[in-house]
Amino acid sequence: MRRLIPLLCTGLLATPALAAELKLDIEVPRLNVAEYHRPYVAVWIEKPDNSVAANLAVWYDTKMRNDEGTKWLKDMRQWWRRIGRDVAVPIDGVTSATRAPGMHSISFVEGKSPLGKLAAGEYRLQIEAAREAGGRELVTIPFQWPPKQALVEKAKGEHELGALSLELKP
Repeated sequence: MRRLIPLLCTGLLATPALAAELKLDIEVPRLNVAEYHRPYVAVWIEKPDNSVAANLAVWYDTKMRNDEGTKWLKDMRQWWRRIGRDVAVPIDGVTSATRAPGMHSISFVEGKSPLGKLAAGEYRLQIEAAREAGGRELVTIPFQWPPKQALVEKAKGEHELGALSLELKP
């Protein structure tokens, strides 16, 4: 017992603090259209004053030669106005290729890039999709950070996005 007391006092046996987690499930719907193109999708977090708190994900055509896939990023109008025109792509840890129809999960841990350290408060998760020869859609999911308990918020797009699920863990 004598050895345990000094270790507890120095913090060597202390349990590490767990970071809050944000997980998002995004459904890319399969549309029955003559000319189908995978949508470009952007995910970011906004503060109540519409300023950007974090740029989480940008899915676009990364395989086009001469980086021509970046040419259509501006079709995601809200993301482009708030973030896109001021950043150089690809963005490490944020950009990736478009996704096929189906359900896709992405998750982020507090304190790690690209989520970083969010101050406590109200936020809006923004999910925007745009598709060549298709439409545009923006879905907003409000949430509180940090979460006090595990919580799941659901939303559904109408055209370019399907079911959306935001899971928050303290």
